[in-house]
Amino acid sequence: MEFKAQSIADFLGGTIDGDPNVTVFDVAKIEEGRPGTLAFLSNPKYNKYLYETEASIVIINQNFELEAPVSTTLIRVPDAYKAFASLLELYQQAKGNKTGIENPSFIDPSAQTGKDIYVGAFAYVGKNVKIGNHVKIYPQVYIGDNTVIGDDTILFAGVKIYEDTKIGEACVIHSGAVIGADGFGFAPTEDGSYKKIPQVGNVVIEDNVEIGANTTVDCATMGSTIIRKGTKIDNLVQIAHNVEVGENTVMAAHTGIAGSTKVGKNCMFGGHVGIAGHITVGDNVSMGAMSGVHSSIKSNKTVLGAPAMDIAQAAKVFAIYRNLPSLRDQVIELQKQVKQLANKLEE
Repeated sequence: MEFKAQSIADFLGGTIDGDPNVTVFDVAKIEEGRPGTLAFLSNPKYNKYLYETEASIVIINQNFELEAPVSTTLIRVPDAYKAFASLLELYQQAKGNKTGIENPSFIDPSAQTGKDIYVGAFAYVGKNVKIGNHVKIYPQVYIGDNTVIGDDTILFAGVKIYEDTKIGEACVIHSGAVIGADGFGFAPTEDGSYKKIPQVGNVVIEDNVEIGANTTVDCATMGSTIIRKGTKIDNLVQIAHNVEVGENTVMAAHTGIAGSTKVGKNCMFGGHVGIAGHITVGDNVSMGAMSGVHSSIKSNKTVLGAPAMDIAQAAKVFAIYRNLPSLRDQVIELQKQVKQLANKLEE
């Protein structure tokens, strides 16, 4: 698939410096550009590569001033980063525009399917499933009974969706994710063993949610585990039973949220964050990587550390950590001095 510079500029509403008829068939980073590729420049740290790149077309900011001649065709736009993101989205859509039902795959006769869907080989669609328009179900996906999947959602290879799950429109769930497995519910018994508590709830995922590879979202014990619209979840994240995650919250890999915790909207969690169960995290909360959260946090806070604390306090604590070796030496020296003074007093 080839695109001319003029077509790209028209799509982005940009202007061309160079050959409007030059064509590209692939994308590349500016430092790795080669003939036939499209790159972009928005970070000043990479300015030098503009004069070295072999990419055929480079998207730059409208006000960028050249310091030397360039061999590539330039497309000037108000925001090069956003423009390139729009092109990548278009490129991805064109690249992954699969339709049709491959064999062998199984769709239960009671399932309802929309138009222009794609079902890959070895996929399984259970009873009374409802699949919207333009949904893409890649090979080896399992969709349990009574699941609902909204328009334009993509389930990549190997995704497992348990029964009764509700997934909204324009969601993306990456390979290996498991949605709706049992929550971790076991009651201790008198003999020291554990009795499993049936998990009879479901998972609700609203529109425009993205869930990373090998992430798990457990079903509720009763009611629903809920991921609100616009939320973006990285790979290898664990969301426990009856958790509710607010709109447009983002969380990085290895985050774990224990059962029945409520997370507000527009929160940002770094990697390896751990959040205890049955607490509330307010709106607009940011958590630094490896934060350990054991109690509720009010809205508009930034926390860090384990146990998590306000970032200003955490900075003071970390400064003390760094000085612990020298502080230890000082304490030992003071102990020696105190002992010497005590001995003199005894004499």
